[in-house]
Amino acid sequence: MKIMSNELLIVSYRDALKSEKDKEWAKILKDEIRKRGLKPFKD
Repeated sequence: MKIMSNELLIVSYRDALKSEKDKEWAKILKDEIRKRGLKPFKD
C-alpha cells in the first residue's frame, strides 16, 4: 500500500465506502486506520 498521511487515509476510506466497487479497498483502509489508532468512525 502507498504510504498515506492520516488525513488522506481517512478521506480515501470515506470515498471507498461511498463507492460500491471499492468494498475490498475500504476494508484494507479500515484495517490500516485501526492499526494507527485513528477513530474516523461515527458511533
